[in-house]
Amino acid sequence: MARNVGTISRGIRCPIIKQGDDLRKIVVDAVLTASKTDNFSLKDKDVIAVTESVVARAQGNYAGVDNIASDVKRKFGGDTIGVIFPIYSRNRFSVLLKGIAKGCKKIILMLSYPSDEVGNSLLTYDELDEKGVNPYSDVLTLEKYRELFGFKKHEFTGVDYIEFYTKLIEDMGTQVEVVFANQAKTILKYTKKVLTCDIHTRARTKRLLKEAGAEIVLGLDELMTASVNGSGYNKKYGLLGSNKATEDTVKLFPRDAQDLVEGIQEDILKVTNKHVEVMVYGDGAFKDPQGKIWELADPVVSPFYTSNLVGTPNELKLKYLADNDFKDLKGADLKNAISDSIKNKSKNLKGSMATQGTTPRQITDLLGSLCDLTSGSGDKGTPIILVQGYFDNYTND
Repeated sequence: MARNVGTISRGIRCPIIKQGDDLRKIVVDAVLTASKTDNFSLKDKDVIAVTESVVARAQGNYAGVDNIASDVKRKFGGDTIGVIFPIYSRNRFSVLLKGIAKGCKKIILMLSYPSDEVGNSLLTYDELDEKGVNPYSDVLTLEKYRELFGFKKHEFTGVDYIEFYTKLIEDMGTQVEVVFANQAKTILKYTKKVLTCDIHTRARTKRLLKEAGAEIVLGLDELMTASVNGSGYNKKYGLLGSNKATEDTVKLFPRDAQDLVEGIQEDILKVTNKHVEVMVYGDGAFKDPQGKIWELADPVVSPFYTSNLVGTPNELKLKYLADNDFKDLKGADLKNAISDSIKNKSKNLKGSMATQGTTPRQITDLLGSLCDLTSGSGDKGTPIILVQGYFDNYTND
């Protein structure tokens, strides 16, 4: 019997995860229970994905304002710091900024414009054009920025992030000076000690600053890389990927979870005799066309995954085959011709015209985006995602 359904993504509910919970057992039990109550069977190559949030929560991987402040003071000396290129997100940066501010006497806050690295906008390019401002070269003081653009609130959050971040710093008893610029080395006119807060461009930013004569250059990935007074930590990513937990604490990106994904895979195999793949996922990698926000504020989509999720898709574009190679065929003849092409395709289609238009991304990035959209970021209560049929194609019945 022909199969009429392809990929299925299911959100799986489970108990609210707390520190110290046996997440491996919870995930396995939740998936097996869902398969019984919703009457579906697990299959080889199914993917079980667990959101990074519950992994870090089960680990108790948290850090507070005082922990961050201690690390900042120890690494920068406690005087004036240039804090450059933060993203405009209360969830992502507000608690971090409190800790950074508490660890020094003054912050030169250098904001990128018209938007941050992941697309959160202060302004539009049209507004810059109207005022004759060149974001690639012009440096604006706070006074000049207000003169040109006034007070502008974010379309979705209703927050003026300049005012919000400034007040956070001042509330910690720290002086602040705000500058708008997109060239990293601009900050060196104010201070030689720099904390760069960008995510995906951080390596280049650090290099440019060091080449331009900075004395101390660190990224968010170099803060909280070890426990501070009993806090959580992340050796590889530091504060990158953290989220606000309370007004004074953040949940850090999870660490040391390779055993978790491999353990879930092992347990499912024992119970069902099915070989599934398992991954931990964070932000998906996609862009909102309305708000222009690129979702990926985590350093990677998936920090931990089983070995068969390595690589990129190796797919043929069906519409290309139908419109070109088999344009004179119809019905069963067309189906059979395309099926034969898929069955006999090369293991490496890179460069082939028949692959154009297929998505050239890592499998973990594609799956992570699907999972992030399925679980959402609100109250769905499904931090576990089961993806079935993802590795099937047109020939699988």
